Amino acid sequence: MIIVSVVCSDEFFGSVPIPLFISPGLSLFRNQKTFRPKKSAPSGSKGAQLQKHIDATLGSGNLREAVRLPPGEDINEWLAVNTVDFFNQVNILYGTLTEFCTPTNCPTMSAGAKYEYRWADGVTIKKPIEVSAPKYVEYLMDWIEAQLDDESVFPQKLGAPFPSNFKDVVKTIFKRLFRVYAHIYHSHFQKIVSLKEEAHLNTCFKHFVLFTWEFRLINKEELAPLYDLVESILQL
Repeated sequence: MIIVSVVCSDEFFGSVPIPLFISPGLSLFRNQKTFRPKKSAPSGSKGAQLQKHIDATLGSGNLREAVRLPPGEDINEWLAVNTVDFFNQVNILYGTLTEFCTPTNCPTMSAGAKYEYRWADGVTIKKPIEVSAPKYVEYLMDWIEAQLDDESVFPQKLGAPFPSNFKDVVKTIFKRLFRVYAHIYHSHFQKIVSLKEEAHLNTCFKHFVLFTWEFRLINKEELAPLYDLVESILQL
């Protein structure tokens, strides 16, 4: 087994395919169960206006169009409102699995046999530690919420500047959110199928992949656990 914090192997699934079913709309799970309360777009920024644009373009079913920066808009504002949106999507997705993704069933945060993720935030936990999948996701969501609530990172007031390292923070958030998708696909996909929610999962992941690819937010090597699926979405 390869133990990594940053995925570095170029080997993917071998002969095990993961089915891809893409639905035309972004319907939500029936029970609307969430892992934690839903976050809102930055209220003092152009977040609400940009969120309406996202909703409108998603409603058209054209995900490639939905991820593009609207003409004349600030790239950091666009990254900020979408970061909140994707955080909420993963929150809903993982929320449907909390009774199945337990420390007993998922003692490590893994994506198949070859990829295991250890947690470190560089502040309270500086040395990567091995934790169960639900604990990793809990640490991750706490960390992301702290970033979203920090006005020096995600400004709330209109016209307030974004920090110089803003895109680096966003890239780290998306890299870690990808790991939740990787765990869901490798460890819980059959449960998703049994819940008849695979179309929604795949649509959310397609939206996620198209956005991260559009703005180069995740390095190729990080995508290795799901690279076949990513390739099929991007049609590389």
